[in-house]
Amino acid sequence: MSQVIALVDDDRNILTSVSIALQAEGFVTRVYTDGQAALKALTENPPDLAVFDIKMPQMDGMELLRRVRESGGALGVMPVIFLTSKDDELDEALGLAMGADDYISKPFSQRLLIARIRAILRRQQLATGTDNGDGKAEADAPLMERGRLTMDPARHKVSWDGKNVTLTVTEFLILEALAQRPGVVKSRNQLLDVAYQDDVYVDDRTIDSHIKRIRRKFRSVDGEFDGIETLYGVGYRFGEE
Repeated sequence: MSQVIALVDDDRNILTSVSIALQAEGFVTRVYTDGQAALKALTENPPDLAVFDIKMPQMDGMELLRRVRESGGALGVMPVIFLTSKDDELDEALGLAMGADDYISKPFSQRLLIARIRAILRRQQLATGTDNGDGKAEADAPLMERGRLTMDPARHKVSWDGKNVTLTVTEFLILEALAQRPGVVKSRNQLLDVAYQDDVYVDDRTIDSHIKRIRRKFRSVDGEFDGIETLYGVGYRFGEE
């Protein structure tokens, strides 16, 4: 079954050209010119991935993402890529902090956008256990338990001290890489290799933003969470308990 990509941008030329390019690659596309209409449609029928422009009238991409992430369920963990203004680092940092999985600056190469879409969807399949390379489900992937942390790769579920924590695909893979070997330091580059397995360049500060967001989510269920340690100039590690 073809994967569905939702495109939200007030620039109809971008919507048309990107939609045609994605359809040529075998994707099904749904296009929306404003955030309000997109939110209603996404809520009723979540796609496999969405691409949001940040700067839109009425409801911008930031607000749309906030409402999407608050929705929970399939929509709450739906992968999202932001389209940002060139050199607007504030937009990029805010987008990642709010739960975007990736961002790409305008003007952009359609080939680059499609590569990132494919990479995120591959990571989602890996994290949810829906594909092991031959189309067979991996429903029997074992649980990972590290102290109060429990991770279920087959169902893409995470809990801390019995309380559910909702992570995006990228966040899940980063945390999994850290938790696999508690106490062992992972550099930013090593975590980039885990979270971004394609050849597309991603700045290592992206990892810092993801780590901050993971910590924030765990602290929402445990205000004293300190399971991820920072070793300045070296990287991160999952603390041993």
